[in-house]
Amino acid sequence: MLLREPLIVRDGRQSERAESIQRGVGRLLRAGGYSMVTELPLASGRRADIVALGGGGEIWIVEIKSSIEDFRADHKWEEYRPFCDRFSFATLADVPAEIFPEDAGFILADAYGAEEVRPPPAHPLTGARRKAMLLRYAHAAAARLHGLIDPLAVAGL
Repeated sequence: MLLREPLIVRDGRQSERAESIQRGVGRLLRAGGYSMVTELPLASGRRADIVALGGGGEIWIVEIKSSIEDFRADHKWEEYRPFCDRFSFATLADVPAEIFPEDAGFILADAYGAEEVRPPPAHPLTGARRKAMLLRYAHAAAARLHGLIDPLAVAGL
């Protein structure tokens, strides 16, 4: 069997700080039995940083904020709650925790892992919204996997 170097896929939209948060949160989610898709477009036209899917079909959106300025400049996250059962912010240790709303979960992360400091309150999705999100998640994940084995097919060529 040939050993290969791990495939690292970067979409180029995130800063190094955001990428390290994303990696750490991904490890936390995976350890908790979740899978995740990053940069998932929502029906609203917004794009969620991380959408995680639990074994029971629960959907958790995690918004990455890499600095105070990032948090203050971007309020699109306020539109994400209708698309998930749980909503959390994730950041690095040098970003003050007190800037994040108390009615959302809070995760501290770095490139090696993450810790859920404050669990998010649950607000269960309706059946129709859950189905729509599960389909959106599945199609995005499948298309990305297909792109790994046949990049030209996904590019439309």
